[in-house]
Amino acid sequence: MGIITGDYKVEYFDENQEKKGEVTFPPIDEDTVNINHTFVDSSLRGMGMAGKLMEAAARQIQKEGKKAVLSCSYAIKWFDSHEEYKDILK
Repeated sequence: MGIITGDYKVEYFDENQEKKGEVTFPPIDEDTVNINHTFVDSSLRGMGMAGKLMEAAARQIQKEGKKAVLSCSYAIKWFDSHEEYKDILK
């Protein structure tokens, strides 16, 4: 249960090991990823889960020393209000 960071994605699983949320960021090239998808199950909407997943993705990308481009509308909105992660944007 909880948020799990993997290769080019961050996922949230509930206590039944069902995936209830994810952010994906596939590579564009060796140094850049594209944050292209955010999903949160309707049972978790309005609880801040998408923001938690996006923050985990941003931290992972930052930790790997990569840059990100944003094609996901939620990611664009999220980064607009999170200046502390602007350094990873390309």
